[in-house]
Amino acid sequence: MSSLPRRAKLKVQTAVSRDEFSSFSDLSSASEDDDKEDSVWEPQKKVPRSRKQPIPKGSKPKRASRARKNTLQISDGSEGIAVKEELNSSVAIADVDLEDIKNELETVQTLKTAKTKRKTSARSPSAPRTKKLKVDEETSKTCNLEIESNITETPSTSTMWEDTCKKEENEDDFTFAQSPLKKTKTVTCPQGQAVKFPANASIIKEEVEMNWDIVQVLSERTNIELWVCANIIRLFNDDNTIPFIIRYRKELINNLDADSLREVRQTLEELRAVAKKVHSTIQKIKKEGKMSECLLKALLNCKTFEELEHVSAPYKTGSKGTKAQRAKQLGLEVAARTLLENPGTLNLLSYIRPNVKGLSALQDIETGVQHILADMIAKDKDTLDFIRKLCQNRYICIQSSLAKVSSKKVNDKDVDKFLLYQNFSCNIRNIQHHQILAMNRGENLKILTVKINISDGVKNEFCRWCVQNRWRPRSFARPELMKILYNSLDDSFKRLIYPLLCREFRAKLTSDAEKESVMMFGRNLRQLLLTSPVPGRTLMGVDPGYKHGCKLAIISPTSQILHTDVVYLHCGQGFREAEKIKRLLLNFNCSTVVIGNGTACRETEAYFADLIMKNYFSPLDVVYCIVSEAGASIYSVSPEANKEMPGLDPNLRSAVSIARRVQDPLAELVKIEPKHIGVGMYQHDVSQTLLKATLDSVVEECVSFVGVDINICSEVLLRHIAGLNANRAKNIIEWREKNGPFVNREQLKKVKGLGPKSFQQCAGFIRINQDYIRTFCSSQQTESAGQIQEVAATSSGCVEVTNEKQGKKKSKTAVNVVLKPNPLDQTCIHPESYDIAMRFLFFIGGTLCEIGKPEMQQKINFFLEKEGIEKISERLQTTVHTLQVIMDGLSQPESFDFRTDFDKPDFKRSIVCLEDLQVGTILTGKVENATLFGIFVDIGVGRSGLIPIRNVTEAKLSKTKKRRSLGLGPGERVEVQVLNIDIPRSRITLDLIRVL
Repeated sequence: MSSLPRRAKLKVQTAVSRDEFSSFSDLSSASEDDDKEDSVWEPQKKVPRSRKQPIPKGSKPKRASRARKNTLQISDGSEGIAVKEELNSSVAIADVDLEDIKNELETVQTLKTAKTKRKTSARSPSAPRTKKLKVDEETSKTCNLEIESNITETPSTSTMWEDTCKKEENEDDFTFAQSPLKKTKTVTCPQGQAVKFPANASIIKEEVEMNWDIVQVLSERTNIELWVCANIIRLFNDDNTIPFIIRYRKELINNLDADSLREVRQTLEELRAVAKKVHSTIQKIKKEGKMSECLLKALLNCKTFEELEHVSAPYKTGSKGTKAQRAKQLGLEVAARTLLENPGTLNLLSYIRPNVKGLSALQDIETGVQHILADMIAKDKDTLDFIRKLCQNRYICIQSSLAKVSSKKVNDKDVDKFLLYQNFSCNIRNIQHHQILAMNRGENLKILTVKINISDGVKNEFCRWCVQNRWRPRSFARPELMKILYNSLDDSFKRLIYPLLCREFRAKLTSDAEKESVMMFGRNLRQLLLTSPVPGRTLMGVDPGYKHGCKLAIISPTSQILHTDVVYLHCGQGFREAEKIKRLLLNFNCSTVVIGNGTACRETEAYFADLIMKNYFSPLDVVYCIVSEAGASIYSVSPEANKEMPGLDPNLRSAVSIARRVQDPLAELVKIEPKHIGVGMYQHDVSQTLLKATLDSVVEECVSFVGVDINICSEVLLRHIAGLNANRAKNIIEWREKNGPFVNREQLKKVKGLGPKSFQQCAGFIRINQDYIRTFCSSQQTESAGQIQEVAATSSGCVEVTNEKQGKKKSKTAVNVVLKPNPLDQTCIHPESYDIAMRFLFFIGGTLCEIGKPEMQQKINFFLEKEGIEKISERLQTTVHTLQVIMDGLSQPESFDFRTDFDKPDFKRSIVCLEDLQVGTILTGKVENATLFGIFVDIGVGRSGLIPIRNVTEAKLSKTKKRRSLGLGPGERVEVQVLNIDIPRSRITLDLIRVL
């Protein structure tokens, strides 16, 4: 792949003629030797570089800069062209057709021609500078579509390259043909159309090399194709965020969803952690002088921490050494190897040393040889592979029972919680994730004892295979020597291999259960964050309480605090307080009450339901809803809350937060640490590092996909956009306060700390409201017109004239971004695809003024029916996925919010009691939490009912509705039937009828 700008690639690709195909074929054979040298893909070193400044006509032209090592290199020599290409970064779904191959070959030939001309001009100073310009002019004439002259062509990463993996554009391309703001690191992320690559192309050279291929292992563990895994690794290596990959690099990951991408990243991090630990262990053992070739090979074969622990345990500092090591120190290793290689010559009596402990008797010598053989067997890769494969096809069960000696701190209530697991047994292939987590918790509390049971049949078959195949002596062995071998196999299995297998099975089961628990928490959190907002209403938030009263907060449709108060509804003053509540609702014209589901929620709900049923708040038609107040108390005393609501009592802040959770759930819930939202399962038992990373990623995904209006959003919301963090968000807010609102996305490049990579990741998720900008621009029209004329008179290169003193470091304001609104900035279209979007508009006969209007949708539909999306994408030289994003962005209304497709809060006017329920009653409710064993549904009786997971079938789930996951999640409204009511234990069992 070339390091040339994407714009140059587009031009030279279309300029070449079909006749040049044959000339390339004749020359391409000379490049085969060079290609073989680069058959293994190596990650590119990040070398800072900057784009060359335009050279004045009178100045001497410079030599063309050399292409980067692992990008396309074209050398002029007597043998022809030598093409070194990042072939390994290519990926794909389908075979490449002949026309695709021709396109690339033509491109390479044209690049060679262009470079030859550049070199010629560099050698002869008298050559006119206009030669290169002529090439550009000729190529521009052959474009399929003529673009209006006022459209500036910008580099696009969505351009389709048929035979190579999609290569991310140079970050300085984001300056749109202007001088770079600063030196930027080069990138190696693949982009473009995915295609299949050779068998060795999936090899990715890691910083830490092992005896296994990381792409192969990653593919096996995640069940994802090799080419997809290779692409994902390269995308993550280049610091791409999950939201950016999901939306703008979809063709490279074969349409994987965000959860799958997170799983791959987590597995990749685990493998790299193992490799790093292996090499640190190797260095440590080498330093102690204990390293051998056999041990080094065993360590480099380790793929898990359990394997590494098994191999390296005897060599740890302070270890007394294993039985095998002590036997080797006595000189018995030669005897053990002789028993396997040439048993006929082995005489154990010759090793007897009466005065040496361990060699004084023949039995001691046999035991020592047995220990050495057992250690060799247990650390042999082929042997371990066989026993693992054997266990996959045999019945292996996990058992739990009540611990014989329970801790004194354990009370009877805790023991009763684990009643199901006090005599439990299940096949490890069939056990559920929540059962593993429950047993682990019981074991940690010293209530349960958990063990893995491997049948004797597995052991017998293993020993038979070893004697007949792997560990069979090479010649006849006497019966007493075969007995030693049999004893070695038995000892190796019981003492070494069996414990290793148990650790591996438990670690795998626990790891999978923790991952699934974290993923479930992430799915629930996503559903909660994407709950449909309720804009345009004045809301009253109620934080219920008994002794300290119910805290009230009334907020405006724009989330401004209008009034706060405290009422005591449950202290005998309910009637008098009702007058105050009615007066507040009437004064602020508020007809919606939001009640938190904490202490006294049930009584507060009954109080409001009774007043509503009596039509007490007439003429207002008041409704209420219940929302989770999880995390509201923690947020109310946080620094963010103190900064946002200074001087307000923390208890009243909770009421404000409860009301805002209905008005805009996403904007409010991002202020709370995700693990405090409380929609998970066993979240306190799983890895907190993994939990935090996953939940933060889910929040970033949700905020990015919804998008933010950069001129009105809060700093807390902005920091969760892909590519941004707390410092960058703070700098953006400060820039906005200092310079006024952002007019277009290009102005983001002026913000301190926001480089090309950050801009690339965040730009597509930031919106700029055009109505707001038009108002701002009209008010600044006179002043800005004078500034623009002054700039135009002083510089034709769009360089802003500043009076600032230039230091060693270039200022971020060195490049002037024209203050002109761009209607595409209100869409989900990425700036890298603006050029394609403009060509698409020209193709369908649309204009920027029609974005989001029915006319635009009609034009898009007409051409889709006429030509199809594949043909249009080929004509525009882009991918289908990129074109789909462009069509979505052009057809969606200006204020489009995809959360409106999802469920709103369930507003009610009456209440139902638990005693009113009967078996067979059909009710509607709202999903409160989803777990691996069932769905908890709030049916309005003060206690959530449980739908067992076996009752949630695919046939009952909505097919017409846009779903975020296959299962149910918080916020979804369902119709259920009561199956069982256990009043003493307050348990309600439900059956799912349908999703509303």
